[in-house]
Formats: sequence, structure tokens, C-alpha cells
Amino acid sequence: MKKWVSAMLFYFAFCVRIEAFKFHKTQQTERISGSAGDVLEDDPVGRLKVFVYELPSKYNKKILQKDPRCLTHMFAAEIYMHRFLLSSPVRTLNPEEADWFYTPVYTTCDLTPNGLPLPFKSPRMMRSAIQLISSNWPYWNRTEGADHFFIVPHDFGACFHYQEEKAIERGILTLLQRATLVQTFGQRNHVCLKDGSITIPPYAPPQKMQTHLIPPSTPRSIFVYFRGLFYDVGNDPEGGYYARGARASVWENFKNNPLFDISTEHPTTYYEDMQRAVFCLCPLGWAPWSPRLVEAVIFGCIPVIIADDIVLPFADAIPWEDIGVFVAEKDVPKLDTILTSIPIEEILRKQRLLANPSMKQAMLFPQPDQSRDAFHQILNGLARKLPHDTSVYLKPGNKILNWTAGPVGDLKPW
Repeated sequence: MKKWVSAMLFYFAFCVRIEAFKFHKTQQTERISGSAGDVLEDDPVGRLKVFVYELPSKYNKKILQKDPRCLTHMFAAEIYMHRFLLSSPVRTLNPEEADWFYTPVYTTCDLTPNGLPLPFKSPRMMRSAIQLISSNWPYWNRTEGADHFFIVPHDFGACFHYQEEKAIERGILTLLQRATLVQTFGQRNHVCLKDGSITIPPYAPPQKMQTHLIPPSTPRSIFVYFRGLFYDVGNDPEGGYYARGARASVWENFKNNPLFDISTEHPTTYYEDMQRAVFCLCPLGWAPWSPRLVEAVIFGCIPVIIADDIVLPFADAIPWEDIGVFVAEKDVPKLDTILTSIPIEEILRKQRLLANPSMKQAMLFPQPDQSRDAFHQILNGLARKLPHDTSVYLKPGNKILNWTAGPVGDLKPW
């Protein structure tokens, strides 16, 4: 009981200190500078040209017509990137002058009744699209895809499976081994992360979040906030595999801690609650990332990133070390000590950085697009990979990729 009272006293004292400081501090935001230069301020137009293949609608538009829910789930970046490129000034209709070639395939739009993407058809669908472009245009065959990029926003990118063990077993689809992958998945030293990949944020609906904004002067009266699964009984009945046990550890250690507002319930005030919180937990699930990372940044809640070896989106443009808190999975039982030990000045500095509009803009895929948004960050990533090294161009008749490699099921027609 004594510990509980002490914790509550600290909690209220913390909130009072933050509000008092907020009242006196200036409203200026700190300048953001990435390790690659001020990438957030870069303008990719004029530095690259992209040719968009025109595929039969069965690879994209018809799939979307069948299930419009694809427009709002966390993998929707593949749809919006396609739409963006069709009207972008970087698009060229002359493939001979293109720096990059883009194949618009909606591989995450096969949804269950519950709205969860099923990746099982994705390898066959992608293989079919590549066979089509390699048969009808000469550009794939010059490099076997080395000057092509694909949007693959699955849990484990181009490994096309939501369970890590199965994803690792398949590995990156063989035909994508030379292409640049634009993917939400990012984890160092993992077979599903290809060197040179561009890691992007998952899709979070900008308009929906905009409607839930509350006055910035609202006190942040919640110390630590999280809503989501702690156990995935359906897919991990024995426990311990889901989130590598990190989420279960959060629940077991802090379900009764008054500093932690955590639950499996997802209230209608979820977005508002994040704006009232100082820290938002962003633990790994089946994959290292989740939309919570985007939501935390948008709502100015300091993300507490619990995912060992995670590769964060646009890491050369966004100073993640400055805006977030990184906690090793093994240190989850010490979360309360770690977070309460952070000096108030450091917390306020992180909040000022999170308040920078450019920070938020880089995490979103708005319609229509806006300067320095996630679309432009992807283009910046592609532009930084130019010019292509001459070694990517193959001599006539040369082959590197094995078209018959991979699981037998992946080789079936789509």
C-alpha cells in the first residue's frame, strides 16, 4: 500500500511539474536535422524519374474494388503510393529516361472477414506481375530488377508471411532479390530485410486522426499509455512466442501499477487518450513495428520503442534517438524505473521535437500529397541511391536470379 501511495504522489507531482513548465516555455520547435542532411526539407523533384508500368487491373484496381477496406488498413501505403506516382512530377512516360521502374501490385488486399491481410497468394501474384513486365518490356531483363522498386508492406516484407518462423523459412521472394524493397518491416540482421531497402511507416488514416485532435494545452495527465494485445492466444496458444514475450511482460509487471494505463480494450477515445499521455508504449507484436509508432508521433506522445534491433522508418531523416525512448525487451520489467528516471528537461525537449510539423508530416501519406510527407521521403530514399552502379546492368543473356527457386506453392500460376 505504501508503494502504491508513493507512486500516485509521484504521478501527480510529475503532471503538475509538466503543466507548470508548459505554461512558461516558448512555443518554438527545435530544428530537425538528419544524418543525411536536412532530408525532411529535400525536394526530390528534378533528381529522379520514375516509370510506372501499366498492368492489367486484376493486379491492383480490381482487387481494391472487391474490398475497399484495403484503403484504411495499415498496409495501404502500396495503394496510395501508386496513386501518388501517377500524378507526381517525377513520373515519366518515357521508360528510356527512367531512373526507376515501379510495378503497382496490391499484394496485401486479400482480406479475411475480420479485415486482416492474408499474404498467402502474394508470392504468386508478384511472380505473375514480374513475368508480365519481363515479357512485355525490355527493362527488367537489363538488370533483373536492380533498377526496379516494389512496395511490400507486409509484416515481414517480401518474405510474405505474418509469422516470423514461416517468413524466415521462405525468405525474400527470389525474383525480388535484386530489386529495391520499400517496406514497413525493418529489423537488423534479419533474412527478411534486404540491404538497401527503404523502411517506411505503416499507413495511418490522416483524416481520421485529424478529426480527433484536442487542444494542445490539454494536460498530459496519463504517464504511460497502451492499448492492444498482450497475448495472441489464437496464433500462439502456448504463449511466449508472440512479441517474444515482451507484451506479456508489460502486462504481468504493470497491470496494477497506477502509473500505467494499459488494457486490451480499444476505447473510442483512443486517439484523445494518446494526446493526454506522456509516454506511449510501442512494443513489437508479430513484427517489430505497428501503427502505434505513427500515432504516437502525430499526437506528440513520446514513443517507448520495445523491439530489439528495429530499423525505424526514414531513420536518416528523423532523429528517433532524440524523440523516443528505447527499452530492450529484456528490460521490460524495469520500465517503471527507466521512465521515471528520465529528467523532466529531457522529456520536455522530446515533446518540443515531436511538436515540429515536419516530424509529423514525414510519417503520413495524405491525400492529396503534401510537401515533405512520407511519399516524398520515399522519393528522397530512391534519389539517394542514384546513379545506379554500372555493375547492375547485365550483359545480354546473363542471368543471376533463379526463377524456379522457392516453395513449390509459390510457383503455381496466379
